[in-house]
Amino acid sequence: MTAPPDRFTPAFPPAPPPREARRRSGTFRYVAAGVFTMVVALPAVPDLLFGLDRHSPFVQLVSIRPWILCGVAVLLVMLLVVLIFERRAWPFLAGGLAVLLIGGSMVLPRALADSEPVHGSPFGVLAFNTFEGEADADALAALIEAEQPDAVALSESGPGFARKLAPLVEPLGYRLYVSADDDEDDDVEEVTAVLSEQLGDVEVRIGDETSAFPYIEVRGGELDTLRFVVFHSVAPVPGSVPRWNDDLALLSQWCAGAAPVVVAGDFNATLDHSALRAGTAGCEDAAAQRGAGLIPTWGPNPRLRNFGPQIDHVFATEGINAETFDVHDIAGSDHRAILTTLRLPG
Repeated sequence: MTAPPDRFTPAFPPAPPPREARRRSGTFRYVAAGVFTMVVALPAVPDLLFGLDRHSPFVQLVSIRPWILCGVAVLLVMLLVVLIFERRAWPFLAGGLAVLLIGGSMVLPRALADSEPVHGSPFGVLAFNTFEGEADADALAALIEAEQPDAVALSESGPGFARKLAPLVEPLGYRLYVSADDDEDDDVEEVTAVLSEQLGDVEVRIGDETSAFPYIEVRGGELDTLRFVVFHSVAPVPGSVPRWNDDLALLSQWCAGAAPVVVAGDFNATLDHSALRAGTAGCEDAAAQRGAGLIPTWGPNPRLRNFGPQIDHVFATEGINAETFDVHDIAGSDHRAILTTLRLPG
């Protein structure tokens, strides 16, 4: 039976598209893949893109970089599925993979503890934001009694919270130093240093160069040349980002200084922020040294706190190494308390 004319197989296959058309198609694909890679990189690694992480909204996005990278990983799995059916998707996959590897190389080392043994005299440090003085003072005092830190850095703690805490810890051998006069009741804009009496006759200085919160610098006594600083930066909310950058820049006066120092408190920044890394150049983060650099310390409620950023830190200059690092939940605060044992060189 003879097939109808429209059913005949053509004698020759269709001619391939002209070379110029193929070249234009390939160029467009690579340009589109480059744009796609940049879109993925903007929230994941803005600190590597002309310091965009020092501006909104990237300053807020980079604080949750670990979760953004998880999203990039999911996107790559989807692209792998697409690649099975469309091999021309590989430039998009390659660009996303590059972003994931670069971002991962900046995050994952914080989950790996230093393998070198630490030596020296122990120096216990506790840092905690009392959330406008609303934290449970009894629970904090119980933690201090159990762990016996040498120095405690309290943020958002003024005379009001100090009056609640002092009767609980002074019998344990601690003295409180508040950045405001006793006749003031504001807790939000103040900081408090709680020091063991074993540190001896120390010198306490209150600094006000920061934009919103003062700091307390402690020296002398048994600290010898070591300085202990209670620090609280303004939060990088829209409108306050320039002041936040200025606050973090002040950290260099200690981390890049000649004297050994321990700086503890609420920095309102993670190690993913280039402003914090620049300000603390010369210091090491205790949590990162112990492989605990991804443990969240802040969240609006206890459930979300498990997915929040680590913005509370203890930094110390080279030669001072962290032996332990732990976090503790205390009722009444949106922050976790962080506790570390440092080893001071002899």
